[in-house]
Amino acid sequence: MPAVSIDHYENFPVASLLCPPALRPAVAAIYHFARTADDLADEGNASSEQRLADLRAYRAELHASATGSPPPPGARWQQRVFAALGPQIRQHQLPLPLLEALLDAFEQDLVKTRYEDREELLDYCRRSANPVGRLLLHLYRVKDETALRRSDAICSSLQLINFWQDMSRDCPNGRIYAPRADLRCHGVDEAALLNCQDSQAARALLAELCAWAEQLMLQGAPLVHQLPGRAGWELRLVVQGGLRILERIRAMDFATLTQRPALGAQDLPPMAWRALRMKPALPQPSGAAP
Repeated sequence: MPAVSIDHYENFPVASLLCPPALRPAVAAIYHFARTADDLADEGNASSEQRLADLRAYRAELHASATGSPPPPGARWQQRVFAALGPQIRQHQLPLPLLEALLDAFEQDLVKTRYEDREELLDYCRRSANPVGRLLLHLYRVKDETALRRSDAICSSLQLINFWQDMSRDCPNGRIYAPRADLRCHGVDEAALLNCQDSQAARALLAELCAWAEQLMLQGAPLVHQLPGRAGWELRLVVQGGLRILERIRAMDFATLTQRPALGAQDLPPMAWRALRMKPALPQPSGAAP
């Protein structure tokens, strides 16, 4: 599952101590694939056209590595990314559409900077975040539909939390992930967000969006009890990390247009304690109200 507060590609775990050693090469290879694609889409001073061309070339190298074919002419990322990823794709039969979905999301970020409603934003999350969880569930050989739905809920929640955490970074760069329908509901103008103008209306907007992200996280949280051993414990920390960031946002009264909350070493003890205390939901008695 994705992890929070990783230095660059925040919604992804590096092969942590909780990851089984046999899976660490695959997790690390997927991470470097995603991180490099993120760099191509977001780092440096290249034009959008050049970034799209680079991502298309990157996709071509992905296809070659997945089949064991020679790298295409002019391959730039073979040694850095695909020499490690290709064998993992073939060994673990990683679903290529999930890796491609991540590239689709990076490409979308270069051409789309507004979302009309929550469903449209969740559709973006289905490509930008949910494939990460599904790839890791694939490595753990967890395939049932309930687990996949819960994974999607956690991953989408983490992506949304990252959006609301990063308002002070994204908005000045012209990206507004808060859906237009929510902006209209709270009377918040796009221009005010682009200029990071804090207001009670903007904070009320963020409060509602954070509540939405929290609801998704709680929907997916029972997955921690479906995953075996280390995977379940790692996921507990992931869930608690996301919830902890939401706590940080609430503590600053949702003022993420002017400052960015982050987790630090002082957050680890409460996260670990809460992870330890996560219990399966008790079954409701027959006839109980939902």
